[in-house]
Order: sequence, then structure tokens, then C-alpha cells
Amino acid sequence: MIALVGRSDLTNSQWARLEPLLPQGIRPGRPPVWTRRQLIDGIRWRTRTGAPWRDVPERYGPWDRVYDLFRRWQRDGAWARIVTRLQAEADAKGLITWDVNVDSPVCRAHQHAAGAAKRGTCKRSRPAASPSSRRATVLDAPEAG
Repeated sequence: MIALVGRSDLTNSQWARLEPLLPQGIRPGRPPVWTRRQLIDGIRWRTRTGAPWRDVPERYGPWDRVYDLFRRWQRDGAWARIVTRLQAEADAKGLITWDVNVDSPVCRAHQHAAGAAKRGTCKRSRPAASPSSRRATVLDAPEAG
């Protein structure tokens, strides 16, 4: 069987750099059918394309296995740890320039959104209740006598 490799899959040198940073599996038993490299390439394909998980190509493994690995590592913080370690190592080698750029554009709201007084329309006051719509009370009854 010929292994199909996508043009944006991890290269051997990239995989050699990434593999030591991955969480160690703790499940004993039979060997996995799909390698971690295939599943991670599937995750990378999905996040790069934005396609639904069910559209992950078969060469990366079943879509639900790819999704399961992504969600497990997302929940336990593995992705954040991997990125943090890669950034720290790249920073130590001087490969990252930490420039900060603060931009403060002017944003103006529409006059209606700003609570401005409305012109040209009169404020409607609450109409007084008509005598027929009020409930009769003891005080309203005519005095006898």
C-alpha cells in the first residue's frame, strides 16, 4: 500500500521536533491502527481548511478518532502546553521577536445608539384613565343625603 502524503502534512523533521512534546499514552493493549502522526495531520487539515470533522480525509484515520484526540488534548490542556514549550524553545534560540503593537482606532456609535435626545418627536405621556375604565371604589360612590 502506498502512503498518501498531503502537501501540508508534517515533514519528518517537523515530526521529530514535535513528537517528544506530545503527551504519553497510558493505555496498555493492542497497538493503535492509526498513528498519532496521521491523526495530528488530520487535526491540522481540519483546522487549516475549516471543514466539518466528518470531511477529514480517510488517509488521516476515521474522523471520529481524529476529533476524539483533538478534544481530549484540548480538555486536558495538552495543546496549550505544546505551544508554550515550542514558543519557549524558539524564544530561547532568538527565533521570535516579541514586538507589541497597540492600535486604538476611533469608533463612533450612531447617534441613536449613544442615547442622544430625539428631535422632532414628542414624548408621549401615559394617557389618563377614563372614568369608565377605572374600578369603582367606596370613595367614588355618591353621598346619600
